[in-house]
Amino acid sequence: MLDLYILETCPFCQKVMDFMNKNEIKFHKFDTINNDNALRLLSIGGKDQVPFLYNEDTGDKIYESDIIIDYLKNIKQD
Repeated sequence: MLDLYILETCPFCQKVMDFMNKNEIKFHKFDTINNDNALRLLSIGGKDQVPFLYNEDTGDKIYESDIIIDYLKNIKQD
């Protein structure tokens, strides 16, 4: 499963979510406005930066909206 850490007001986060929704990619959304989600982001990724994608199945950890979208395009083809 894909976990996406976001901040609702972040345009880069919206860009990733729009791509995922448009391409019907299922994901769990964690808004870092919630302190528990922010702490989880730090423990998994090590940085307080969004958007952050964590692929639970592979352990892949990706920051930066364009890099996340490229990653999603590649896994969608598999």
